[in-house]
Amino acid sequence: MPADRPAADKTYAKRRPPKTYQAFVQRYPELARAWDIVAEAGHEGPLDERTRLLVKLGIAIGALREGAVHSAARKARAAGVDDAALEQVVALATSTVGFPSTVAAWSWVRDEGAERKR
Repeated sequence: MPADRPAADKTYAKRRPPKTYQAFVQRYPELARAWDIVAEAGHEGPLDERTRLLVKLGIAIGALREGAVHSAARKARAAGVDDAALEQVVALATSTVGFPSTVAAWSWVRDEGAERKR
């Protein structure tokens, strides 16, 4: 694991982020460290890791952030969250983001599953 990544970031150790993210972190290491501090602060509280990961996926879907959905799905799978749980989060989004956006989010989650099986 690179020195600029916190040891507490277990999912990073399981699967490396995309090359573009890695290049950005190399170019802007101070921003990456600041981001890690913010992300770590969000872990404080009663939610377990699995729940936090599913909530992050739901937030990413609600915001219609394709990259964040890919990242959240990738991190959740690396932590052992099964496809059924990820798909339930996608299905729950339907009444909030609408059917077409839910189908898009479903495809983004499935993209990460296909990536993992290659």
